[in-house]
Amino acid sequence: MGQSYANTESQRLRGFDARPARGGGECDQPSSLGRRPFDPAAFAAERSANAGVTQEERTQAVGALVEEAASLSDGKVILVGHSAGGMTISAVAEQVPDLLLAVVYLAGFMVPNGMTLLAVLKHQSMSSALGPRLFVGDPAAIGATRIHAGSTDEAYRSLLRAAFYGDVSESEFAHAASQLHCDEPNAGALAPSEITPGRFGAVPRHYIRCTQERAIPLAGQDHMIATVDRAIGGKTTTHTLESSHSPFLSQPAALSQILMDIYVQSLTERGSAVGLDT
Repeated sequence: MGQSYANTESQRLRGFDARPARGGGECDQPSSLGRRPFDPAAFAAERSANAGVTQEERTQAVGALVEEAASLSDGKVILVGHSAGGMTISAVAEQVPDLLLAVVYLAGFMVPNGMTLLAVLKHQSMSSALGPRLFVGDPAAIGATRIHAGSTDEAYRSLLRAAFYGDVSESEFAHAASQLHCDEPNAGALAPSEITPGRFGAVPRHYIRCTQERAIPLAGQDHMIATVDRAIGGKTTTHTLESSHSPFLSQPAALSQILMDIYVQSLTERGSAVGLDT
C-alpha cells in the first residue's frame, strides 16, 4: 500500500505513557512513587519531571514522523490520535496538511479553534467524565495531571478501570495499567487549539465514537464534532464502536476494520479529487 499510518497514542489523556516524551529522553517517574513505605502526600506534592514538555514539542515530533513516513512510502499519511492525542493530530494537520490523507480521532479531543482541552473538559457535555476524579495533587503545583495507576486501593482501581478499560478483562487491565506513566504534562491541556479552515479544514477528518466511553463521554464527543464542523466547515465522517476508551484492547479487530475502511475511502476520495483536477 502506498500510504502510511502514524499513531499518536503517546499523547493519550489516559496514556500517561511509559515511553519517552521527548526525543531520546526518559520520562522519569516521581521518585516518591518508588519509596517504601509509600507516602501519598509526598507523591501528590512532588514536582513532575515532565512539567516542561510542551504541546509544540509534541507537534514537532509527530510532524517529523509524518514527514518521514510520507517520504518512505511515497504517499500521504493517515494520522490517528487517541484521547488527548487529538490535540497533536489537529496541530499537525494545521502544520502539514499536504502530507495527510486523513486524520482520525479515536475518542479523541477534537478541540475547536481558540479553545483548550481543559476548557472543553469543563463543558457540560463532559460532566460525567471520570478522568478528573483520578487526579492526584494540585496540577498547577506539580506541573502535570497525575494519576496513581499502581494504586492498591480497590475503589481507586475500580474507578481507573471504569474510566479507561471498562470492557477489557481484568488481566488486560492489570497489564495496561502497569505500563502507564503517572504524569500528563499540563501544557497539552492548556495550549489553545489553532486550527483554520484553509489548512486543518483541507484534511478529511474522521471521528471514531466510543459509546461506552467514560473518560470522554459520548455527549462530549458529539459536542466537539458538531462544534468543529460549524466553525471549520465541511463534515466530520463518524464511525461508531460499542466500546470503552480503549478499543485497541477490547475490540482490536473491529477497530482495525474501521481504520481499513477509512483507508479505502480516503484513497477513493483522493482519486476522485485528482480526476477532477485533470
